[in-house]
This record gives sequence, C-alpha cells and structure tokens, in this order.
Amino acid sequence: MLDLPMDVHLLLIMAENLSLQNFDWEAFENEAQGKQNEEILSKYDATLNAIKDQEVVEGTVISINKREVVVNVGYKSDGIVPAAEFRYNPDLKVGDTVEVYVESQEDKNGQLVLSHKEARAARSWDRVNEALDNNEVVKGYIKCRTKGGMIVDVLGTEAFLPGSQIDVKPIHDYDIFVGKTMEFKIVKVNPDFRNVVVSHKALIEAELEAQRKEIISHLEKGQVLEGTVKAIMQYGVFMDLGGVDGLIHITDLSWGRVNDPKEIVQLDQKINVVILDFDEDKKRIALGLKQLSAHPWDALDAELKVGDKVKGKVVVMADYGAFVEIAEGVEGLVHVSEMSWSQHLRSANDFLKVGQEVEAVILTLDRDERKMSLGLKQLKNDPWETIDTKYAVGTRHFAKVRNFTNFGVFVEIEEGVDGLIHISDLSWTKKIKHPNEFTQIGAEIEVAVLEIDKENRRLSLGHKQLEENPWEELAAKYGVDTIVAGKVAEVTDKGATVVLEDGVEGFCTARHLQKEDKGAVAVGDTLDFKVIEFNRDAKRILLSHLRTWEERKEAPVKEVKAKKEKEAQPELPKVEKTTLGDLSVLADLKASMAAEEKPAKAKKSTKKAAEEAAE
Repeated sequence: MLDLPMDVHLLLIMAENLSLQNFDWEAFENEAQGKQNEEILSKYDATLNAIKDQEVVEGTVISINKREVVVNVGYKSDGIVPAAEFRYNPDLKVGDTVEVYVESQEDKNGQLVLSHKEARAARSWDRVNEALDNNEVVKGYIKCRTKGGMIVDVLGTEAFLPGSQIDVKPIHDYDIFVGKTMEFKIVKVNPDFRNVVVSHKALIEAELEAQRKEIISHLEKGQVLEGTVKAIMQYGVFMDLGGVDGLIHITDLSWGRVNDPKEIVQLDQKINVVILDFDEDKKRIALGLKQLSAHPWDALDAELKVGDKVKGKVVVMADYGAFVEIAEGVEGLVHVSEMSWSQHLRSANDFLKVGQEVEAVILTLDRDERKMSLGLKQLKNDPWETIDTKYAVGTRHFAKVRNFTNFGVFVEIEEGVDGLIHISDLSWTKKIKHPNEFTQIGAEIEVAVLEIDKENRRLSLGHKQLEENPWEELAAKYGVDTIVAGKVAEVTDKGATVVLEDGVEGFCTARHLQKEDKGAVAVGDTLDFKVIEFNRDAKRILLSHLRTWEERKEAPVKEVKAKKEKEAQPELPKVEKTTLGDLSVLADLKASMAAEEKPAKAKKSTKKAAEEAAE
C-alpha cells in the first residue's frame, strides 16, 4: 500500500462508499442526499484533530529539507515551518515531536500556517523559570557575539552568556563559539526585565569539583608536579595541575628580578613546579619555580669581602637608592647617600637608570641574611681629605648656588664640597632682606673662604670680602649735611630706601620724604637728599629730602636777619697792621683773668679741706 497523506486516504474511502455506478444524481440534489453528505463529512471531521488559531499544539515531523520542516498536527493538511526556527536543534529528525503555534488554519492558499518559534516563545518564560528552580541543564544555540559575552537562544528566549562563564580557562577568541549548540545552566533570571543569564562554566566546574577534591587530598608541601601554564598575569602565572589550579607568584618565578612573567614562561608551556603551600578550604595552591634550583647566594664567591669592587646592573630604582644585581639573584643596595660625596638631598634617579652597568664597592656583606650594601662614591677620593690645601682660608673660588634660606645662600664649589654665604656677607652696601634679591638658584657666584669646619664638613664663605670695605671712603664722601642725588628704590609706610651714586643705600624716613610741591614720592624718582646721619659701624646712612628745600627757603630770611643784627652793633675803630697780641688790651685781659682764678682756687682748696675734716 502506498504511503499517502491522510486526506487522500479519506477521499479514497469516500470514493469506495460512493460508487459511481450506484450514485443517484437526482437524489444527490434532494435533501436526503444532502443529509447523507453531512453525515459523511462529519465522519471525516471526526477523524481530524480539533485545533484553534493562536494555540500551541504538538505535531510530528514528517519531512525535513534545508528550507522547510513539514509537521503533521492531525489536521486535514500538514503545516510547513521554516527550517531556521529549528537551528538551535541540529539533531532534529523525522518522527520527532515538536510544539508549534497555530497562526492560521488556512491561508489564502488553504495551507495550515504553523510557527515553532512562536510556540517556544509562548512557553519559554515558564520553562526558563522551571529550569532555574530545578537546576536543570538546558541546551542553547549561540546566536552571535556581543559586548562582554555572547547571545544564546535558550528555550526560545534570548539569554546572555558572559565571556567569563564560557569556560574555566580564559577565552581569547569568542567567534569560534558562534553557531554552536552547547549545554548551559541558568544562573540568573530578572522577571522585571525578562533578562536571563546562563553559564557553561558552571557545568565544567561541577565536573571538576570532584577531581579537585581528589587531587587536593593527596597534595603535600614540597611535592613536585608537572603543570601547564594556563594564564599569565602581571602578578604571576596560573598553572593547571590536571583539574586544579595553582598560582606561581612573580617573586617565585626566579631568584632574580622579574619585570614580566612572560620573560620566564609562555602560555600552554609544560613545566615542573613545587608546592609551597595550599589551603583546602579556600582551594588555593601556592607554587614555586625558582625553588627547584639552588639559591644564588649559596654559590656566591666565598672570597668576596667588604671593600672589594664588584660590577653589576641596576635592576630596580627607588627614591632612596638603587638595587644592583652583581649575579643572578644576588643584589646589593646602593643608598642615595652612597652615590655621591655631595650633601644635597637628591633622588637616586639623578645618578642611575635601570639597566645601567655600574661598578661599586662592597660596604656591608651579610651572607646569613643575604643582604649587601654597596657604594659608588667610594670609588672617588673624598674631597674633604684635602680641603685645607685646596680651599684654604682666604682663597677665592667660583661656586654654584644650590639653595636659599632666610639667613643665607648654600653653594657648591665642587661635588661634595658645600658652603654657606651668610646674608650679611653678601654685600657691603646693600640691605638684603632675602638672598633671592641678590642671586638666584643655579647661578654662579664668586666666593672667598672665611672658615673651614673639617669635622662637620662645613665651609663659611663670603662674597663681599672679595672687595675692600668701602665705608672708610664713604665716610668722607657722605659726611653730615652733604647734599647728594639718589634714586628711590622702595617706598614703605616708614619711609624710602634710596640708592646713591656709588650703589650704597640710604634711608629716608617718611617725615623727611616730603616734597616741596606736596606730591607723593614714587619708586624710580631721582631727588636731592641731605645726609643727616652717617654711622660707619652700623653701616647706616640717614637722608632727608625735606631739609634740602626747607633750608633753601629759610636762607633769604636768615640773611636779612643777620644784616639787621650787624647794623645794630657799633663799629670798632680800625687798627691797621696790628694783631691782638700787640694790643695792650690783651695784657690787661690776661691780668684780669689771673686775678679771678686765684680766689676761685683758694675757695676750692678750702672746700676740699672742709670735706676731708668732715670725713
């Protein structure tokens, strides 16, 4: 018997029941014949499933090709579903039972319209929640890649698969998973936004958990195992020990300094490691690689001692010093104070750079503690050993300004030889409030050595001592009542600082700064001043502008007054070509003065005698 569709079989049955030979065409037109037809159609309908539009029914797959899947739902016609709707299930075959959604019992062509996608969507949310509650493993089709992970079709719902949940190992290429069907576990559901998160890693971890427990139970400290480099991080290397992971910290990769673990190992490389420690509760295993080789300090030359010169490479820099590797795994610290004889506080980066080859002297050596300190300045002679001869008192030198304080200037004559110029030793004539008024950092200045403190490594220097003290000459030039020209350099509430022609500074109080026109004195004005005080010891000159114009005004008045006084006095007779010594008046005057002195002396002697008697 031919395998014909069910509707064809039914038609054949009808044809058998209605033999063309016995068919009464006239009765067919009658009501009786119509009732008979209804009975036949009702019997036919009874053989079909009762379906409704917009409902989900089960059907059987009866045919599959690349484009379509034919599904029989027991209706008078079969439905056709696009094969793309079954893409999530590559194992679909003829005879499988599937759920379909009845979109329409008949289209314009009389075809039953079905949708598997809509059927899954109609029931997917309930099935997703059911799978979450039952901790069920579901299949999902990875549709595409998205930011941070993948989009997966699970039970008719789009779910998010984070990149970290694909595998226990880091994934470098997500694209290789697109189009694959895998098993997943639903780990999170957000009913408000209908968001679903799935994990494939959770399934793998569940399988590995039993293996981990078994492996960890047999671990021992000091045990050497073979592992595979699983991941390389900046701080260390993760190893796969056959179902359980361990970490080699970057400090345990090599006895020497390691900047990047990739310098020692490569991804997927198989190496032997030793177990340093493990925590069964936290499932952490600490591994070591350098421990498989002898410590470099044990192989250090036994003849090496303090004072020996060694060569090495700078491996680490810090503000306080530099670590120099003299052999693999053997380092010494060069403190910044041992890099130069200079006393300036400087960073080690000013002297050395990472990777630089250097020669140093061993200062301390502790083989038990595996510590070593080195020095660079010891390769040069200490400049203070010959300070007395090279920089004797009174000698002149050029120095570089290094720093300022309120009381002076710190300078460096050469590396390791510093000195202080006190603010009072900068200039003979200028009143300096702060050293930055006189010089600047980095400038070169000539100095004279005033004092040497070899024990404390200090030099007292001076700048003004390069010249003779000008105040001896200035005393004659700027005597009291001298009129001089000066330029106003600074004006304050107390007065003004005035620079005279020799560069010497004087001070004019606010009272003596008044101008004849009552105007204000400004910086830069050049005026006449009168010296009202000159103090050589205190190096002070007091000036007055007021007196220069006041005395000018008073001069005519004094002249008139003097003239009137002269006219009021009687004129003495003129004596030509005689001197006071030739006049007899002089003799009389002397005699009179002698006579007055004698009673005075007698009186004094009497008084003295009376005082002695009283005593």
